Amino acid sequence: MMHDYTDDTDELADRIVEFARWRTRLDPIPLGQARTEEELQQLVGATVTTDGVGGHRALELFRDVLAPSCLSVDYTKYLSFVPAAPTEAAVLFDLVVGAFSIYGGSWIEGSGAAFAENEALRWLSDLCGLDRRAGGVFVSGGTIGNLSALVGARGAAKARLDAAGRPRPDRWAFLVSKTAHSSIPSATAVMDADAIAVDTDEDRRLTGPAVEAALDEHGDRIAGVVATAGTTNLGVIDDLRAVGQVCHDRDVFFHVDAAYGGGALAAPSARPMFDGIELADSVIIDPHKWLFAPFDCCALLWRDPDQARAVHAQHAGYLEFLDAYGDWNPSDFAIHLTRRSRGLPFWFSLATYGTEAYAEAVQVTLDLAVEAGRRIDAAEHLRLVWEPQLSVVVFERIGWDAARYQTWTESMMDDGSAFVVPSRHDDQPVFRFCFVNPKTTVAQIDEIIDALR
Repeated sequence: MMHDYTDDTDELADRIVEFARWRTRLDPIPLGQARTEEELQQLVGATVTTDGVGGHRALELFRDVLAPSCLSVDYTKYLSFVPAAPTEAAVLFDLVVGAFSIYGGSWIEGSGAAFAENEALRWLSDLCGLDRRAGGVFVSGGTIGNLSALVGARGAAKARLDAAGRPRPDRWAFLVSKTAHSSIPSATAVMDADAIAVDTDEDRRLTGPAVEAALDEHGDRIAGVVATAGTTNLGVIDDLRAVGQVCHDRDVFFHVDAAYGGGALAAPSARPMFDGIELADSVIIDPHKWLFAPFDCCALLWRDPDQARAVHAQHAGYLEFLDAYGDWNPSDFAIHLTRRSRGLPFWFSLATYGTEAYAEAVQVTLDLAVEAGRRIDAAEHLRLVWEPQLSVVVFERIGWDAARYQTWTESMMDDGSAFVVPSRHDDQPVFRFCFVNPKTTVAQIDEIIDALR
């Protein structure tokens, strides 16, 4: 039977563990190369069959064909989107999490896992300056984190209006900046609510006066305000202090999307840029982005977890038993019931290396961005279009049109030299570096700059 542990299973386990060890210690890590569906079909053939192909054959196909057909986001010259650079300890412990088959939704079923995850969440809450009441849960990514936060904001707005005896609006809305992440309007669409875009200042930041004016205009329709701490394209941090103070004064829920940028809080030098984040009612930070965890791992933090529980906890006869064993069921704090204990690899890495190692690694990437900006500014064929913010550097290749950007990117990707894809700034094509891997070197930045000549 397939659930029996046999000699063949033992041999397969050895091969899988050795393969994972090989990948973890691989240095340098290659970029990999995307293949078409037709190419993969020809190379792999049918794998899900009546009798199966066997674990050894399936592992061979993954090792030799499927894995090399995926781009490695921990490749040191993968500088597009927001890459990832999980630590060796985090990657290896991910194997343990799967092996233990832990249900991470309730305290009684996963108390040890929840305790460890809460330790990691406490560290993040402390970095944000949230008080000891704060807590949260790890969800799959920023999209679900933002959606869960906005649902919580709407629940708080309903309670506020009900307590004041004021009618609820026919349609809820959220105030967001024009540079907010795409997951925000996606979340409001799922909620059948509106995302009202608020103009930013000359530094592309959402400001307190702009939010106050929008609140005056839209009144009780507004369920919450969303600020960004590290926009994806430019790394801009909104004026968190001013926006948060307006929300506090007007009793409006304040959510901070720090999915990318929040990792910088680990470095003491960057913390002043986040002044005001402690005013947030909820925050998301993705450890799989800039805090060296494997996919998928987003921390959703609540200033008042009870408020979140009132909105998100699911109720059914078969769930009542769980409530008798403590009041901290992780499934109560976001849009989910079943959940993997996805925060454990992050916790294990923190416990293994210590928070000072995290501070040092993040500082390396911050310094890389500054140095890359200097070198781009000095290059005759390039133009720095935005001063480096956090670990993002945006620049133009002088004289190139969008087609030339695309051609260069594809050429570099195809030969495994680098993964730097075009973006757009002020409706013009640009290149963008995003540094999250402390193993990226200045020499590699120079290689890319030279390849752009």
